[in-house]
Amino acid sequence: MRIGERKQKDAYAWELVRVFSKIARERELLRAFLEDILTPTEYKEIPTRWQIVKQLARGISQREIAKNLHVSIATITRGSRELLDKKGGFQQVIKKIGI
Repeated sequence: MRIGERKQKDAYAWELVRVFSKIARERELLRAFLEDILTPTEYKEIPTRWQIVKQLARGISQREIAKNLHVSIATITRGSRELLDKKGGFQQVIKKIGI
């Protein structure tokens, strides 16, 4: 990907963050927006990914999470890697909401 394309995609991502910020307090609107912008599969996978992150943060083993959520170890491994980043988004949100 060229630098110009990367900058444009980054600008698009920040625009989406601004949209989320503006509608975040309107839960039904936010839910409807997510349902419309994501594919049905993505809409089902994102909540599962969040459950994976929460369970990892609570110290639940990857094998138990796989059993609890009916997902593969490979799916859990990505969340596990992201949690290693102490300054990453998952860690910041976990701390903010008190998990």
